[in-house]
Amino acid sequence: MRERLAIGFIKMHGTGNDFIVVDGRSFLPVTEEWLKEKAPELCNRHFGIGADGILVILPSERADARMRIFNPDKSEAESCGNGIRCVARVLACHQGHQKGCVSIETLAGVQAVTYERESDGNFRFTVDMGPPILEPERIPTLLGDGRTALNVPISCPPAGSFVGHCVSMGNPHLVIFAGAVDELPLERVGPFLENHPAFPKRTNVEFVEVLSRDRLRVRVWERGAGITLACGTGACASVVAAILTGRTDNTVTVSLPGGDLTIQWNGEGGVLMNGPAVEVFRGEVSVTRKGINFLKR
Repeated sequence: MRERLAIGFIKMHGTGNDFIVVDGRSFLPVTEEWLKEKAPELCNRHFGIGADGILVILPSERADARMRIFNPDKSEAESCGNGIRCVARVLACHQGHQKGCVSIETLAGVQAVTYERESDGNFRFTVDMGPPILEPERIPTLLGDGRTALNVPISCPPAGSFVGHCVSMGNPHLVIFAGAVDELPLERVGPFLENHPAFPKRTNVEFVEVLSRDRLRVRVWERGAGITLACGTGACASVVAAILTGRTDNTVTVSLPGGDLTIQWNGEGGVLMNGPAVEVFRGEVSVTRKGINFLKR
């Protein structure tokens, strides 16, 4: 190893769901697997940069860029709705893309993102998250009747039992409609449900309170990250489950602890997610033989 390696990063968030974004399209002084291995240290909120995950931007033969998503527990996510908006902002605002749309490859496929500048200079991004997956085998989950896994009972000893709705937005989600979601002991039921044996690849968990036909309140336990202020794919999954069970109309504002997202789905085709992406600061990870240091530019 050289005496010192410097890795530039951008700290960003989408509705409070925050990320360390590393652009590796031209040159990356470490391997992607090194970033994955160091994710617990880099994402640590007391001794590291602090984040819900690491997003690595890479070249793609199928799209404008490819995105890899590393969780704080070293696992890799298939898709990330808030993260894809952050990557789109890097492409749109810092790399000269002026066409109003970008395409980003993920493990869940290529997703198209359109954007527009608002009067205050900020951007709003609309992502076509693709059609929801409802077949239990593809989610994957052992629940359901083989066609869907909606309205399925699921045991949860920390809280008794729930009625759940399983949806994949390229990654698995368990949506549970509840009363006052702020009163739920998410720190206890979240990890149990994430690792429930009914989900071979674990699952994200959303507790959803229906406020009206066009508004939901959602709290999230994110697979591999824990409690987060927002989850884009989770907001989409929550709206899909709400529409399919007759709880809401086709355009819904989802209120998360970190802010609001607007989700649209007409019952077929792709789910559209609209929301912001914000740059917080830029910095540098300095790697030496003695360890890792973090420098804010």
